[in-house]
Amino acid sequence: MSQLESKKILVVGMGKSGIAATQALLKLGAVVSVYDRKEESQIDTQLIKFLRNKKVTCYFGEEPTNTGDLDMVVISPGVPLDTGFVRKAQDAGAEVIGELEIAWRVGKGKYVAITGTNGKTTTTTLVGEIFKNSGRKTYVVGNVGVAVISKALCTTEDDWLVTETSSFQLETTKYFKPEVSALLNITPDHMDRHKTLENYARAKAMIFQNQDENQYFVVNYDDEESMKLVPLCKAKVIPFSRKSELQLGCFVLDGDIVIRNEQGQCIDICGADELKIPGKHNLENALAAAAMAYFAGISPAVIAKTLRTFEGVEHRLEFSGEVDGIRFINDSKGTNPDASIKAIEAMKGNVILIAGGYDKGSEFDEFIEAFDGKVKHLVLLGKTAQKIKETAERHGFTNTTICKDMDECVKTAYKLASPGDTVLLSPACASWDMYTCFEQRGEHFKNCVRDLEK
Repeated sequence: MSQLESKKILVVGMGKSGIAATQALLKLGAVVSVYDRKEESQIDTQLIKFLRNKKVTCYFGEEPTNTGDLDMVVISPGVPLDTGFVRKAQDAGAEVIGELEIAWRVGKGKYVAITGTNGKTTTTTLVGEIFKNSGRKTYVVGNVGVAVISKALCTTEDDWLVTETSSFQLETTKYFKPEVSALLNITPDHMDRHKTLENYARAKAMIFQNQDENQYFVVNYDDEESMKLVPLCKAKVIPFSRKSELQLGCFVLDGDIVIRNEQGQCIDICGADELKIPGKHNLENALAAAAMAYFAGISPAVIAKTLRTFEGVEHRLEFSGEVDGIRFINDSKGTNPDASIKAIEAMKGNVILIAGGYDKGSEFDEFIEAFDGKVKHLVLLGKTAQKIKETAERHGFTNTTICKDMDECVKTAYKLASPGDTVLLSPACASWDMYTCFEQRGEHFKNCVRDLEK
């Protein structure tokens, strides 16, 4: 008998994680109801048919009326915890958690959990590849687009779930306890939700809240905000650094990625220049991945082989074509200023930069300052276009053009570029004002580039 048998559970949000949570909870014998702010006419008809067949009570476009009769609310990452009916349910005694926490409770696998403002997807994918190459049965899940709960039910105690975790997912955990956790960096993001950097950092810190001295916490030694959280951690702290030699952890020594273990041994992994993923930020991602894998018990040889062959992830500094000697790079995954700064730093030569999108409350001063003579022209779209333009002008950068959509942006950038230049899509903003996700935005960019090639 499942611990959730006959429990009355409301799933909030019918995105990927919400649908997966609903399916899992039904399998576990829960009495499920669902909510989504969209009207029924906007919901996939196959999903509605499935829910009706399973006798699931649906609240589409209307607030749930059963908040006083719930044992649990499973809330999707995009839904604020202070939403009125969620608070009502909590005040009436319902437990409010997320899909990640449910997965932890009902599955049997071991977790590697990765968070940070930037680099999560690349690092998670890389760690997943290392684990798979070591022969371990591995699921790469979480914020990479695969709901954790969709794999958790079929895990055994020997399986590993390499999990990308956002601040939104972490703030709805309670008992979640990974074997290895990692914090890559902390820079201002999602300020519209978290309000302060301290609140944001506190949500990130929940990744290690339940770890003990038998688990590992991998952290960026070079990142001040991340290191501030170390005193709160009970796990074994394993730092990584691109800039400093460490007494314990993963770092660069004489151009090589090395690991100094708990016995003080220094183990060579591979040359930093052997990585196929460009940029200083990707070196940091590789250091973090190597540390996580090594302290999870994977051999240096497997780690080295994977680092040497890993070519990155879609929508993160992805080469998307060349037209008349102009290179096009898709960095739609750059959903905040710091991520886009790292993308600009990875570029060589002149850049026509396409940016703008949904306003998460970010400031763009450091983003503009990072142009450093590399960016020739800034092509803008979306809700933040005017805000970024005004910030650029305050810093003396006036080569800006605002466009109505991605098609116009790509055509404009192409006209402005010369052979040898790079057109870089790195928006520094979320996609939600014009697209459902950054992947959709990136695909649209690539399609626009293909249209140029015709």
